[in-house]
Amino acid sequence: MSSSNFSKLDFRNALGSFATGITVITALGKNGQKVGMTVNSFNSVSLDPALVLWSIGRDSNCFEDFMAAEAFAIHVLAEDQQELSNRFAKTGSDRFAGLELSEGLSGVPLLTHYSTCFQCSLANQYDGGDHVIIVGKVLELSDHGLNPLIFHRGGYKELATDSDPSKD
Repeated sequence: MSSSNFSKLDFRNALGSFATGITVITALGKNGQKVGMTVNSFNSVSLDPALVLWSIGRDSNCFEDFMAAEAFAIHVLAEDQQELSNRFAKTGSDRFAGLELSEGLSGVPLLTHYSTCFQCSLANQYDGGDHVIIVGKVLELSDHGLNPLIFHRGGYKELATDSDPSKD
């Protein structure tokens, strides 16, 4: 490990200054079971081909399942889905219990309410230190155009209402 003049906590807190959307990633695990987790490390990679990425911690309880998944769905959560974000961030419970789901490409479980959903096939996995960076090729997308759930400095935030310059 390289030495630095900041702690791991300092680094994590500084990263929190970058506002992110919140996603729930779903897939089928190694034994065909539904797996899902809350992720804010989602990003675009390429328009042509359509590629996106997200990263998963090596210590995640569903790490091996996502490493084996050849397809997954990335649901960008809507601003009214804070409870769902919290549900998929917790370990030790059936995150899918009582949820209305549909079936996506390759049998991947899809949430029925979200802002946007990207259905992906696995394109690449890259070492990212204590995480693995997963790149997906977007095969299908559905955009409901809802305002996103946002996370900043350790808490959920809302988009400010757009101002109308004609009313000034």
